[in-house]
Amino acid sequence: MSLPEPASRSRAAVARPAILRPLEKFLHVEAASGVVLLTAAVAALIWANSPWADSYEALWHAQFALQLGGLSVSESLHFIINDVFMTVFFLVVGLEIRREIHDGALANLRLATLPIFAAAGGVVAPALIYLGLNATPELRHGWAVPTATDIAFALGVLALLGKRVPASLRVLLLALAIIDDIIAILIIALFYSSGVQLLGAGIAVAGAVLVFTWQVLGLRSAWSYVVPGAVVWFGVLQAQVHPAIAGVVLGLLTPVRTAAQRDTLIEMARHSLDRLLGEARESAQIAAPVRRLDSIQRESLAPAARVQMALHPWVAFGIMPLFAFANSGVSLQSVSMGSMLSGSVSLGVLLGLTLGKPMGILLASFIAVRLRLSVLPPQASMGGLLLVGCLGGIGFTMAIFIANLAFASPALLAQAKLAILMGSATSGVVGLIVGWVVLPKGG
Repeated sequence: MSLPEPASRSRAAVARPAILRPLEKFLHVEAASGVVLLTAAVAALIWANSPWADSYEALWHAQFALQLGGLSVSESLHFIINDVFMTVFFLVVGLEIRREIHDGALANLRLATLPIFAAAGGVVAPALIYLGLNATPELRHGWAVPTATDIAFALGVLALLGKRVPASLRVLLLALAIIDDIIAILIIALFYSSGVQLLGAGIAVAGAVLVFTWQVLGLRSAWSYVVPGAVVWFGVLQAQVHPAIAGVVLGLLTPVRTAAQRDTLIEMARHSLDRLLGEARESAQIAAPVRRLDSIQRESLAPAARVQMALHPWVAFGIMPLFAFANSGVSLQSVSMGSMLSGSVSLGVLLGLTLGKPMGILLASFIAVRLRLSVLPPQASMGGLLLVGCLGGIGFTMAIFIANLAFASPALLAQAKLAILMGSATSGVVGLIVGWVVLPKGG
């Protein structure tokens, strides 16, 4: 049974949302999240420099206790945000990495080589600038701070350029930022962990085995994976690796293929649609077939896509702004402009983001293209790569996250955070100007 011609749509039109909407929705949510992140960061700065600054610090050091029988755990609100909630952020990162490797910008090696080279250059150049300005071991420990890229802010600035930006450039920036995240995750695991403890690693592996077992048993509810996920998180924590890395592990373990066969889903959808059309003509009782079609639509998505779509808005508009609000409150009284300009940590981070990132990305991309190791995507130019390089200097979320791991000294951490905020803001403004200059109007 078919619909009347005026109400019908081609198969291509029907299929397009299923194929493109996940990526479009991801880009839209990330871009909108940048506005919320900026608001949270500004609010934190205002509060931390107001007469009520002491209450800002006291809030994040407030202790929360949980007791189960004889087991009692007490942690600060800052720990809960940075070590527990950010695990969900890293889970979404892991899911996006998994999806991109399976059928996205990283699935084809020829297409992935350019963002891989660009991301590598965008990590090496800022690190070298930072290390060149910082000689002592305590200061050199922050070398990775200016190497990160914040996807939300970068895509948010790119969205301000509107139709000037070709779709291929958006995908390139997204791929570069995702590879940046992969490198940042490896850096955290290798350089900001105090040596992996075998007992904790064993617990994490046991949790991963539970995840695989649940998958073999056919458990599809996301809630059924909370306990195995908690075991992985606890194991990573006990292994003395940052526990948020557990989110990446769980994201990479999530299946990217649907359990149901395509033909079966099509047959179920056809049966439900026939029933819907029949009941629409005979009665108003169409709720059941509509619910069934919704269920079939969910089943047509792989678990990785379903979990990502469910969690992404919560992460983008809840967890990330909360992290920014908890970590961006730097007292400007403790870090003067003079100390900012003379401090090697702040200079290393600031120059690494504003100069190192665009230089590294552009130079590595130019070399890769000239050596024919990579090709420019359609409608992209070296000017567009310069724009991507400038936006790569927006570090923010991941940069602040690494700074918290790199510096035990509150003074050095404050310098690094303020430099991250200034460097990210400068990179965003410069990127916007470069975009208006190098991209033709109308895309």
